[in-house]
Amino acid sequence: MLDLRLTRAARPAVQLRRLLVAAASAGTGFLLLSCLGYALKRPEAAGSGALRLAWCVVPVAATVYLALAVARTDPGTRPRPGLSAIGLGPARLMAVSALVTALSTTLGSLVALSLFLHLRGDLTGLPFDGAAASFLAAGKSLPLAATLTLLAVVPVVATVAVALALRPRDPRPVTRPQRRYLPFVRQAGGPAVGGRTAGGRTAGGPAANGRTGEVEAAGGGGAAGEGTPAAAAPAGVIDPRFTSPSLTDKADDDKGPGDTPAGLPWAVALVAAGLTAQAYAGRTPPTPAFTFTTVPTGAGLFLLGWLLTAVGLVLAAPGLTHLCGRLLQCARPGALRLLAGRGLMAEATRIGRPLGILCAVTAAGYAVTTLYDSPGRPFGPLSALGALVVAGCAFATLLTVAVETRQGRAETTDALLRLGAPATVLRGAAALRAVALLAFFAPLTLAIAALAAFPLTR
Repeated sequence: MLDLRLTRAARPAVQLRRLLVAAASAGTGFLLLSCLGYALKRPEAAGSGALRLAWCVVPVAATVYLALAVARTDPGTRPRPGLSAIGLGPARLMAVSALVTALSTTLGSLVALSLFLHLRGDLTGLPFDGAAASFLAAGKSLPLAATLTLLAVVPVVATVAVALALRPRDPRPVTRPQRRYLPFVRQAGGPAVGGRTAGGRTAGGPAANGRTGEVEAAGGGGAAGEGTPAAAAPAGVIDPRFTSPSLTDKADDDKGPGDTPAGLPWAVALVAAGLTAQAYAGRTPPTPAFTFTTVPTGAGLFLLGWLLTAVGLVLAAPGLTHLCGRLLQCARPGALRLLAGRGLMAEATRIGRPLGILCAVTAAGYAVTTLYDSPGRPFGPLSALGALVVAGCAFATLLTVAVETRQGRAETTDALLRLGAPATVLRGAAALRAVALLAFFAPLTLAIAALAAFPLTR
């Protein structure tokens, strides 16, 4: 009952984000059911039906990613001090988030089923003069098992993804084992020669693990520091001068402004490899023409190039966002540019991932528009629905992550306001970050999209 109250008592903005998840789930579920209708209408075209179903992986992934982003920003399921005393520990809050995600996606699947049955004429007759009967297999009975399986794909995958991403973790940092860079150096507890250890200092000196004070306290003076064995470090302890400092694993979202996201060179290499593959495949255009329902043999290199380019954009976006923050602070920055640049550098990984996905979707949409820019191959309603679902999920995910970033920066913002920083400066820094990202990524995305679509126009 308490979980239900937490779900119902959310703010309107939170409910709106959940409705966006339900709408994305409805669109994806309708696409999956349309694949079932196509298979029932044309049982002889098994390969084309399987290809349509394979294309649905993209909207399913976009919907799941949106659901995960919405679950992360839900303030009602965020751990707070004192909630464990009433039974709302981290595991219970994770279960609440998974339950809310399951309810939202299941609602969307039910809406998709209702719309699908309505367009088939199973509820109140054929609407729109039977215009949708050609690809929805109107007049044929739907297999119950296949229908339920397709409708359960998005709720199950989204719920499992949210549960795995928000599972309770050990708050203690993971310490990596120390390594000895000079293995030939004698250990601190080795035999002393002339009152000196392997490090070259007296055993009672400051280098002996800080044990001088302990020895003097035990021996009643400085006599114990004249090379006595009591001041030596225990056997098996490595001299701290020849060991690396203890490193703790930091999550990518928790990196500081000085930590550059890794993987930018590999991402650039992937983008270059993808564009090269598409350019090479454009030398011999595939025959018959490439569409969503017919992929000829020669189009495999096109698809591989698109995939490599999209993955490269997603991996390069965090590093490029960090670079954008550095560029904002060049040439003697003022307080506004410095605040905006440091904010971008600190949030590069969190903002860069959805921004890279949006850039990849934009580039792919430009290429698909170029592909279908002919009278003989119109952009059908199902293709338009799939493009709308993927693009809408990418844009909504970016906005949701921006909200999450603002929530994570709330303490810093409050501290700046208490110190006397004007609210207009904070709003100006946020606007400057948005303008800088738009000015940096818009030309880059358009250039990559034009290069990716160039082989299709030859």
